[in-house]
Amino acid sequence: MSECVETLAQAVKDPSRLRVFLEGRYGRPEAAELSPWERVEMALAHREPDRVPFDFWAVPEVWAKLRLSLGVDGALAEEAVLRLLGVDCRMVTTRYVGAKARELPDGTYIDAWGTHRRTVTNEFSTYGEYAGHPLAQAETVADVLDWDWASADDWDVSDVRRQCERLNAGTRYHLRYEVGGIFEWSWALRGFERFLLDLVERPDVACAIMDRFTDIYIENTLRVIVAAGGLLDMVYTYDDVGIQNGLLMSPRMWRRYILPRHQRLNSAIRAAKYPVKIMYHSCGAVFPLIGPFIDEMGIDVLNPLQPRAAGMDMARIKAEFGDRLSFHGGIDIQETLPHGTPDDVQAEVRERCELLGRGGGYICTSAHYLQADTPLENIIAMYCARRELERA
Repeated sequence: MSECVETLAQAVKDPSRLRVFLEGRYGRPEAAELSPWERVEMALAHREPDRVPFDFWAVPEVWAKLRLSLGVDGALAEEAVLRLLGVDCRMVTTRYVGAKARELPDGTYIDAWGTHRRTVTNEFSTYGEYAGHPLAQAETVADVLDWDWASADDWDVSDVRRQCERLNAGTRYHLRYEVGGIFEWSWALRGFERFLLDLVERPDVACAIMDRFTDIYIENTLRVIVAAGGLLDMVYTYDDVGIQNGLLMSPRMWRRYILPRHQRLNSAIRAAKYPVKIMYHSCGAVFPLIGPFIDEMGIDVLNPLQPRAAGMDMARIKAEFGDRLSFHGGIDIQETLPHGTPDDVQAEVRERCELLGRGGGYICTSAHYLQADTPLENIIAMYCARRELERA
């Protein structure tokens, strides 16, 4: 057991002691050599900063567990968690003001984008799964276009600048805004199997849905970038096109139908009034598409580097693409974080930082949202692991 893990085992029993412990690791960003923003920017420029930057994303139950264990509450509780964990990045959000989201009499609900969901609870957490697909019966492009779509006006961007200023008050962080998935939200409205069949049998219907999402995302994202007034650093887009053992579709089909919409979105982002980096998310075994993600889609950062997916060899990915692409994620949520020991977690964090962080180009975090079955000790172990690279 490492000295850090042994100390951690005692600290997690007492919120005040745990806070002091974390502040002694990376929980005082104002005392560091570089600001969080400088650290991330250096890494994205493929230069080694003082230490590997870290990020954080988790399901609500994990947030609640951390707030309780750290003894923080109130309006600034989440910011306190991020500061104590030494997280270098922050999220900027918009406020939903539309009328589409609503609860239905049967207990299901319609979300802001019009997808139909139900709330499901298991032994660890509560989440939303699909209860139906509103565009399942659409027969023509006209049916798609006549549907009651959300619009960019459904999200208020007036507070974006103030959010950026609040987040950066005192210490400057790396700020990003999340944009939805074009393929994912499209099949959510149509149905997964139906949408995949559409790409073969009725691509005009599938493309009409994806084009509508692309149009909305472009308008919404450009509004956010302008509203931030140059304080936004990154835009985060996504679409899962991989599964555990391969791709969801052939590279040819991806290039024909999915890629052009992301190219249009990314081109609009690149042409925006203020420059931002583009991070793209796809889970699964996406190694065959990493080159096209860079050369054809035009991304700067790839997330989440699912380590147990087929072909996602970190050393090979770094060697082949590390000079042109940065990486975000990489810490296993399938086995190491939920089932490993704190020492296992720290060993994996150190290995990822040394491999992917060498020469810059890496933001360390979990390879998807930290799930509710992850032990508190493992979460804390991840964030108190040594972030400085070994020097020759």
